Amino acid sequence: MLAAAESGLVEKLLLLSYPLHPPQRPSELRTGHFPALKTPAVFVHGVRDGFASNDEMITALKLIPARTELLSIAGAGHELLTKKNHDELPKKVAEAFRSFAYNVVA
Repeated sequence: MLAAAESGLVEKLLLLSYPLHPPQRPSELRTGHFPALKTPAVFVHGVRDGFASNDEMITALKLIPARTELLSIAGAGHELLTKKNHDELPKKVAEAFRSFAYNVVA
């Protein structure tokens, strides 16, 4: 919200498990500030996250006028890190954000 209110405050955003809405209450979206967000952002999202489905995230990110990217994590919920992905997930997120940041500048 702060990055939307103060354009230019940060160059890029990395959002982990953004709570798009409370679990089982998809009508209570937390996207009112999205149209004002001019900062490029990567959203990392577990496909089993109760705070939003992948389809809901895709739809919500269309509200943001800045460049966005959705990194979906298979097998993960809101916690993102699981026993199966704990070794590779941090590297995967860092590489995705590094690539995104480079491509926004280039």
